[in-house]
Formats: sequence, C-alpha cells, structure tokens
Amino acid sequence: MAQTGVEYVGPYRLVSMLMSGQTSVVYEVTRRNDNQRFALKMLLNDFRKDKEHIAYLRREYEVGHTLDHPGIIKVHEFGQAEGAYYVIMELFPWPNMKFFVQRDVSRIFWYLPNVIKQMALGLNHFHERGWLHRDIKPDNFLLSVEEQGAVKLIDFALAQKKAGGLAKLFGGKSKVQGTRSYMSPEQIRGQAIDQRSDMYSFGCTLHELVHGKAPYFGVSANELLMKHLKAPPPSLLALNKNVTEEFAGLVQRMLAKKPKDRPETMSRFLEEFGRLRMFKTPPRPPWEEAKRVEED
Repeated sequence: MAQTGVEYVGPYRLVSMLMSGQTSVVYEVTRRNDNQRFALKMLLNDFRKDKEHIAYLRREYEVGHTLDHPGIIKVHEFGQAEGAYYVIMELFPWPNMKFFVQRDVSRIFWYLPNVIKQMALGLNHFHERGWLHRDIKPDNFLLSVEEQGAVKLIDFALAQKKAGGLAKLFGGKSKVQGTRSYMSPEQIRGQAIDQRSDMYSFGCTLHELVHGKAPYFGVSANELLMKHLKAPPPSLLALNKNVTEEFAGLVQRMLAKKPKDRPETMSRFLEEFGRLRMFKTPPRPPWEEAKRVEED
C-alpha cells in the first residue's frame, strides 16, 4: 500500500511506489473503470501547496502531452484530487540510467550502441516538436535491460520552447536552471540557448555512461561550473581503453565550449554515430558475462 495511507488519488488506485525524489513521488496505479495501468507522479506532502513545484508538475504535462515517440515517456493527464496535483504517465517500471552507473556501468556496455541511438532519436523528436529539455542526464532516462534495451526520456519540468523569430535573432537571457554536472557553458551564463545546449548535456551523459563518471568534478559548485566554462574536456580514450578514437572524438566535440563547434542537431549526431564503431572489442552480452563469472 502507498505510504500516504491513501488508497485512491481521483480515479486511480495506488498499487506500489516506483520511486521517491526530493519533491515528488511516482506510483504504479490502476484506473478504477478499466484497471488500465499507469504511472502517477505527485508532489510530496511538504510541496503540495508550493506554487513553483505545482507549476513544474503542470509543465511536465504541457510539454509531455505534445510528444509522441517510443523513446519518450507518454504523458496523458494533469489533474487534482483532494488538494493534490498529479500527472498520469505511461507505465515503464524500470530504473533510470544513474542506477546502472552507480552499480557497475560496464554491465550495460553491450546495450549502449542501441541505447544511445534510441536516446538521440527521442531527443531529436523532442527538438523537432519545438522544445529544449535543459536537464539531460542519466537520471532522466529510464532503461530496460530486456532484449536489446529500451529507453524513455523523462522529466520535462525545466523544458522550454525553442526561440524563434526575433528572439532567436537577438538572443536574450535565460533563467539559469539545470543540474551542474551536465550544464552547458551558455546555460551556466544564462545566455540564450538552442538544441546545442542539450547536445552538450547529452555529451556529458555519454561520457558518464562510458566512463562511469561525469566529465567534470569540483569540490564546490563554483569550481564545477568553472570547469564547464574553462577546462578542456577529458578524452574518453584515456579513461576507457576499449572506446574507439572516432567515438571519443564525437563526444569531445559534443563537449565543445562554443555551441558552433558541436554537432548542430541530434539528426547530425545520429548520422555520425551511425557511421562509427563505439567499441574496439564488442562487449560481452550480460548473460554471457554472468555465465563466465559463474564458471570462474
């Protein structure tokens, strides 16, 4: 039973808790009239009347219901019941990529070429629908490790519309939001951003998926942000001996300080990624690796 002690939220019966964060919780639910299964995201008790966090939750719906792609979690409904706001989403009961990174990132290497392609396809759709995500990181991709692996992009609270017309021509300040380990230099500076800012964050994410750590670390927030602004990106060639020079070079360009030096679009990234080998020696499928460990 749900930890709130509440059996229903509106027409949805709480089945089990899938995850709990700093401000929100996600449950598996079933709809009363047809028993269809969904995920329900709602704010924790301390934040249920917080206007800013209610706005973030509403934003998830405003963005999510405009998207329709297998690599992006489907958002169906924004509602309120007994003073609690909630969002109803597609049920995808798998952990995020950070879960795998924190345990042993090498266990997902076999999946990565296909998974990275799915991530980029989802982001390409996100951008083509006119949105910038602004918080791309391993935490915001759910990953199923069944068969070839399946990915879902989540968390649209910080998403914003891509600038167009005069706003794009003359630029403008953008509110500084995001996660420090993955923020682009222009995002840190509060400058106008486009899809190349998400490209930088995606590069940070790929670096972490291959190395197990984000490209930059700082003992303080300011030190970390200054490294994004000034420090050259570390080469994956020195950190993972099995990655190819071509893949390491692509990630290096994604982490360029200037947006003009990065791949311009996810479509362009997919073209380049599709032409290269990611690993020098193909990683073992996880079931073969598990069998080898048992035999040893």
